Amino acid sequence: MRRVCCRAEVCIGCQLCVVWCQVEHSRSRDIIKAFLYEKERPIPRVRVEERGPVSFALQCRHCEEPDCVFACISGALYKKDGVVVHDASKCVGCWSCVLACPYGAIIRDETHGKAWKCDLCAGREEPICVEKCPNEALVVEVGG
Repeated sequence: MRRVCCRAEVCIGCQLCVVWCQVEHSRSRDIIKAFLYEKERPIPRVRVEERGPVSFALQCRHCEEPDCVFACISGALYKKDGVVVHDASKCVGCWSCVLACPYGAIIRDETHGKAWKCDLCAGREEPICVEKCPNEALVVEVGG
């Protein structure tokens, strides 16, 4: 099982993980094009929570027994090779997964009626948020 974890003690709430997540999931995968020229910006699969001096990035925990998968009525969420996968083409926007996730890690896209979540940047060796975090607050945790 792989997942991205945040070391809150070094997170400065800069939101670069959010920016780079959007770039990685954009059509061009180019930061300038993604933010200045693409018609729609992609939904980031990570968000930063802040309370006073404490901040941390929050994304899917890819749980061993994921409540979101059990709650998904359309089969859009499923587990494959230890990763909770989201098939947007099957998502009906019922938000059952959003309600079921104990971490609040699933994002609602009301414009398109879809739910989104961290996909660990499928196809990349390391998620972009981990690679681009300036303080190394985000790390990939590998466990059994």
